[in-house]
Amino acid sequence: MDFNLTQEQEMIRKMVRDFGEKEVKGIAAEIDKTMEFPWDVIKKMGELGLMGMTIDEKYGGPGLDTVSYAIAVEEMSRACGTVGFTMAAHNSLCTAHINLAGNEEQKIRYLPDLATGKAMGAWGLTEPGAGSDASSLQTTAVPEGDEWVLNGRKIFITNGHVAETFVVLASTDREKRTKGISAFIIEKDTPGFSLGKKEDKMGLRASPTSELIMEDCRIPKENLLGEKDMGFIGALKILDGGRISIAAMALGIAQSALDESLAYSKERVQFGKAICEFQAIQWMLADMATEIEAARFLTYRAANMKDRKVRFTKEAAMAKLFASEMGMRATSKAIQIFGGYGFTKDYPVERMFRDVKLCEIGEGTSEIQRLVIARQLLKES
Repeated sequence: MDFNLTQEQEMIRKMVRDFGEKEVKGIAAEIDKTMEFPWDVIKKMGELGLMGMTIDEKYGGPGLDTVSYAIAVEEMSRACGTVGFTMAAHNSLCTAHINLAGNEEQKIRYLPDLATGKAMGAWGLTEPGAGSDASSLQTTAVPEGDEWVLNGRKIFITNGHVAETFVVLASTDREKRTKGISAFIIEKDTPGFSLGKKEDKMGLRASPTSELIMEDCRIPKENLLGEKDMGFIGALKILDGGRISIAAMALGIAQSALDESLAYSKERVQFGKAICEFQAIQWMLADMATEIEAARFLTYRAANMKDRKVRFTKEAAMAKLFASEMGMRATSKAIQIFGGYGFTKDYPVERMFRDVKLCEIGEGTSEIQRLVIARQLLKES
């Protein structure tokens, strides 16, 4: 087994880390307060190829591997959870689904702008009554002449209020349940398509989380993404890949919490010496570092398996489960190390604690990850 990164992967880490330090870290607290979407940063990320990292050069992306992408999400999230999350959702969901299931015409039409950050993408699966249980999906798509007519609502849609291109899952055969779900591409200005409530969230506050409303939303027949009734199968593949990016996001936030804790513990003096000299603090730092490294290997392994085109469903779920729960433990320990200061907005660990919580929920809750892992284990036994 080779645990070494390639020279190109190390260069990507350095490039994204440098960009995060110079362009992103300094705005993290402000955009958390104002909830203002960081358009200037996103445009610069597009110019660097970070908004379509695994998209082929033919369609405007750099055509990089999944490990490089996971590293980039980790480093961006280390600078700011919101920006890392925006990058992850844009790359792994809407853009990835079009890249996975789109025909040549759809790829040529949509991917170049998505891959370069000229257009933002959003992906709609979750509904008020269909979160973990996708079989309860109520949004419908009915063929009429040369069009599909969509009706329904989606909630908790990342990038909703800033996206131009949407991939939406809808039922095309209710009796087949998940085997009767199809995927569709919807453009922002389509008649019958509108944005509803924008959520006021605990964390990742500058990443807009939106409601999508379709009322007799008519789209051309050619906007069916992939085969009819095969949308849920595609969605499962997208979620597998997306879990790697959420694991990387949790990893980056946790690493940042450790960085801040190490620096603070050397500066904070109590009882006449820096608190890093106390065993209680040292053990918390040791636990944080050990679990972060374990999460890193799980995440990179899942990414490597995806690159090798072998089944990685279980490994992605393991990485996402462990990294997200590790992120909560790490940020909680960071607040404990900072003491009363950690409970205030004057220090970044408070924001990191709020931001990383989403990683235990998005792309399937921790409970769903355990179900996925157990089912894969039983299949293999």
